[in-house]
Amino acid sequence: MNSLVKILFGLGLLFFGGLLFAGCQIKAGHDKAVTLDENTKSAWAQVENQLQRRYELIPNLVETVKGLAGQEQEIFLGVAKSREAYFQAKTVSDKARAATGLESVLSRLLVLNEKYPELKSNESFLKLQDSLEGTENRVAVERKRYNDAVRELNTFTKKFFGRFYASIAGVTPAAYFEVSEQAREAPKVDFSP
Repeated sequence: MNSLVKILFGLGLLFFGGLLFAGCQIKAGHDKAVTLDENTKSAWAQVENQLQRRYELIPNLVETVKGLAGQEQEIFLGVAKSREAYFQAKTVSDKARAATGLESVLSRLLVLNEKYPELKSNESFLKLQDSLEGTENRVAVERKRYNDAVRELNTFTKKFFGRFYASIAGVTPAAYFEVSEQAREAPKVDFSP
């Protein structure tokens, strides 16, 4: 009887120890899923900060160019439409699509200085162009950081136990910030009358 109690006690300890270990593993997996999700959201917030900076710089650049190259209305309308699409976008994917659409319009805007030599010598245009180029570099860096966070999150959620932990935490895979087909092509700028 005494040995039966010891065996049952030992099995009970083993059982409760296993439950405790499993509970700790579930908590750790849950916490990792939440952490990866928050890292991804934080990285996207940084992308949005830089995109916001870009959208704040663009009207100044456009106004400067308008004064010197007023007949390029198509480019100015493209900038306005791209800004509007970005600010009306509701999801990360829609905002990313609007941001990449703006990149092709921006490259056409910046190429205008080839047609209008007075732009090259205009100090405010040059300062704005430098600021915009710096912002574009920041956007590229933050986009890479965001995509790295998405890769880490999505990898975790696709693993066997990661899928389980992510579902417990209510975490879903995130969308990459990808360049659209349109933005991959070099801009075609025609200055013929």
